[in-house]
Amino acid sequence: MAAAAPNATTCLPPMKATSNGMFQGDDPLHYALPLLIIQICLVLLLTRGLAYLLRPLRQPRVIAEIIGGVLLGPSALGRNKKYLHALFPARSLTVLDTIANLGLLFFLFLVGLELDPKSIKRTGKKALSIALAGITLPFAFGIGTSFAFRATISADAKPAPFLVFMGVALSITAFPVLARILAELKLLTTDVGRMAMSAAAVNDVAAWVLLALAIALSGTGHSPLVSVWVFLCGFGFVFFCILVAPPVFRWMARRCPEGEPVDEIYICATLAAVLAASLVTDTIGIHALFGAFVVGVLVPKEGPFAGALVEKVEDLVSGMFLPLYFVSSGLKTNVATIQGGQSWGLLALVITTACTGKILGTVVASMMCKVSFSEAFTLGFLMNTKGLVELIVLNIGKDRGVLNDQAFAIMVLMALFTTFITTPVVIAIYRPARMATTEYKHRTIQRKETSTQLRILACFQSSRTVPTLINLMEISRGTGRRGSLRVYAMHLMELSERSSVILMVHKVKNNGIPFFSKEKAPDSTQVVVAFEAFNQLSHVAISPATAISPMMTMHQDICASAEVKRASVIVLPFHKHVRLDGHLETTREEMRHVNRRVLECAPCSVAILIDRGLGGTAHVPASNVDYTITAFFFGGPDDREALAYGALMAEHPGIRMNAVRVHVDPKVAGPTVKVDVEGEEDGEAEARSADEDFITDFKDKVPRDGSIKFEDAVVKDAAEAVEVIKAHKSCNLFLVGRISEGELAAALKQKRECPELGPVGNLLISPDLSTTASVLVVQQYRSKLTGPSLMSLKEEDDDASKNADDYDTE
Repeated sequence: MAAAAPNATTCLPPMKATSNGMFQGDDPLHYALPLLIIQICLVLLLTRGLAYLLRPLRQPRVIAEIIGGVLLGPSALGRNKKYLHALFPARSLTVLDTIANLGLLFFLFLVGLELDPKSIKRTGKKALSIALAGITLPFAFGIGTSFAFRATISADAKPAPFLVFMGVALSITAFPVLARILAELKLLTTDVGRMAMSAAAVNDVAAWVLLALAIALSGTGHSPLVSVWVFLCGFGFVFFCILVAPPVFRWMARRCPEGEPVDEIYICATLAAVLAASLVTDTIGIHALFGAFVVGVLVPKEGPFAGALVEKVEDLVSGMFLPLYFVSSGLKTNVATIQGGQSWGLLALVITTACTGKILGTVVASMMCKVSFSEAFTLGFLMNTKGLVELIVLNIGKDRGVLNDQAFAIMVLMALFTTFITTPVVIAIYRPARMATTEYKHRTIQRKETSTQLRILACFQSSRTVPTLINLMEISRGTGRRGSLRVYAMHLMELSERSSVILMVHKVKNNGIPFFSKEKAPDSTQVVVAFEAFNQLSHVAISPATAISPMMTMHQDICASAEVKRASVIVLPFHKHVRLDGHLETTREEMRHVNRRVLECAPCSVAILIDRGLGGTAHVPASNVDYTITAFFFGGPDDREALAYGALMAEHPGIRMNAVRVHVDPKVAGPTVKVDVEGEEDGEAEARSADEDFITDFKDKVPRDGSIKFEDAVVKDAAEAVEVIKAHKSCNLFLVGRISEGELAAALKQKRECPELGPVGNLLISPDLSTTASVLVVQQYRSKLTGPSLMSLKEEDDDASKNADDYDTE
């Protein structure tokens, strides 16, 4: 028999977990598990749909989740009592709240895991002052607002807890939400972004302390000593954890070496510790969330242990269970209770005081610290960001009887409004000031003043390409004259939809500090060791940088960084890696689109590195370098740039260069060439003249020590040109222009797997050419790409372009 109707007034028995199935007369909506599954699916569908709709407004996902929760509650869909009793019956709410709070508990563990106590200790006086001002003034405003509430809609609220809850609610800054907004706006690496994150971290810790005080004061005990005991026991628990937990976690972290999977027993032990700590704080009377948060803060952030915990916990918690908390909150939010001028006036008052207190306090403190008004005003709006922590405070207040339905609904709408306006306001008022730089003269490697410094922006996504990248930098320094080369090593990190942006923020905080800074704790990662060895052995100046961005906009970060650094060339990783059998396999298809956009928008020359293991798996010292590089020249600016880069490399004592010019025999071409010449436009004639002048100048500068061998390869057709290329496959590195010009280059333009590499680059990565040599495909900077250079970036993959016109290779 099915359970009694959910809208019955009599005391209903608890729901059974599972049904016997509809064929035996059971309604799945009357059983806990099927109903919970339906609730989860409904929540995910609505919140993800809203997040998609709000994406053009660049709103954080928490906005969609708050709105989704409110829509599912009595404010919108819940007005239909049949729907509410069917999908969210009263007796199902205990299960829903339990699952939601369990997910919230582990999410707060992740929030604690994202907070680095060491970085808070290192917080400068400027950020600390801004954080304190951003807490104190809105807290005072919150207390003032509480008197207006108690005089109108909250007359029955206990004075002390209500004052503290209102002060905390107005003074909170949502640390995870702020990080997401800064990352979306590409402000994480700016001075404003770093200051906002430092101040928000201090604010977050202070808010939790104040919330603990508010919860202690809101207890139902008749004696005031109860609140004192709760607060003191809470501090005792935190002190005990600080003494006991860090040594245990460090012991676990030491047994989790880099590059190896973390033992499951350590993950389980940590999660069990989270639950145990939550039980203790719940028993004390603070809240179970505090125990989880404290354990997260005390887990060491260095090494793979913290990352493994995030990876194991985050997706299930943030993606599935956490949205249930927003529904649980939404079911308590009834916007219809805000009726009449008095209620709407209180909503306007609380929004005004929240914004004024936070913005005014932050602006005044910032300007006293000599921050410009524009940046101070931006900081004020950023620090005004609310989010999940705000909802936690409000829900605890609601559950403890401190906030009634009307006050709760007003405060939820305030949190929603203040967070919603952050992104559009910051976009409108803040334009990061460009660095005052000298004239951007050297946008290419080919230049008249060959003695000037070469600046390279070397990009990498993982440690896989770092050894080849460093060995390429080694041979790029030519004679090794001190100061002749400067490398900006940019780590490309994708900003995904995952919530733990802060783990990436820790790396951003080191932006501008060398990987091997003596002030930093030693880090054993392959990237750090490799760059440290290169710096010490080669004396090349290396500046680390980080690009944290969605893959769709990653090219903007790369191009902007190249312009600020005044780079001459950007080196990009190819989107494929070499397998053990020598064939290339796709690593990240998204990286291909990044490369194409950089090629189109770059403010300097660009090179794509196809890594086949130049120098092996480690940095090769200068004294051990013994490479042969081959550069092919067909014609055009890209080929000139490639040959100029090769000439620079050949200055290195361990480099031998074969420069091969491939062109058609005039006797064979005969009338065809004459017709082409007679019909050439002025631009084409100038290009041919530039090629001839370049080759003449190149030959004149070939040193007599044999480091460069120049070869004129005269061929009859494209087939012979391919044979010339195959005859030089025994080398360590190929250097080719992306889009070669001339009759032969046109004849080589067949169907290509990767059009962005150009005809010669595609030939060098094809399985038909059996070689272990890495390939560097170079594009010379032009103010605007036109013709084949632009069209090749618009072409689709080989599989998608089977109908493309092929050029006759005969």
